[in-house]
Amino acid sequence: MAINAYVFYSNGQCAEAFDMYQGIFGGEVSIMRMKDAPEDHRMPGAPDDSVMHAVLKFGDTLLMGSDDPTGDGGPKTGVALSYTAPDTQTARSVFGALSDGGEVQMPLEKTFWAEAFGACVDRFGVSWMVDTEEQPS
Repeated sequence: MAINAYVFYSNGQCAEAFDMYQGIFGGEVSIMRMKDAPEDHRMPGAPDDSVMHAVLKFGDTLLMGSDDPTGDGGPKTGVALSYTAPDTQTARSVFGALSDGGEVQMPLEKTFWAEAFGACVDRFGVSWMVDTEEQPS
C-alpha cells in the first residue's frame, strides 16, 4: 500500500511544473491532456490543452497532479511535499532548484535532527521541505 501526493496547479501550469520536477528528480513523466479523453468524459469548460492527469515516477516515488479543474487559482495551504536527500550536496542542489523563482521560508541549514533541512515554496505555489538522511555530526 502507498500514499502518493496529488497536486492541483493553477493557470495551466501543471505540465511546466512536471517538466521542472523531472529536471530536478529525473524519472519519467506521463501527461494526459483533456483533449486525449473521450469528449463525453471531459471536464465541462476545461481547455482541451489542460492537463487531466500527470505522473512523475522516479525510483519508488510517484508524484501526480493536474491543472486545477475549479480554476480558482487559490493558494495551496496546509500541506507540503517532503523530499529526503541522500546527502547534503544533493539536498542543496534540489533545494536550490525548487526555490528558484519561488520563496525560501527556511534556508537549508544544519538542524539538530538532520545535516540539512529547509523549506520553500516553488514558483508554482507548492510548498516543499527538503532534508537529508544524514544525521547531524
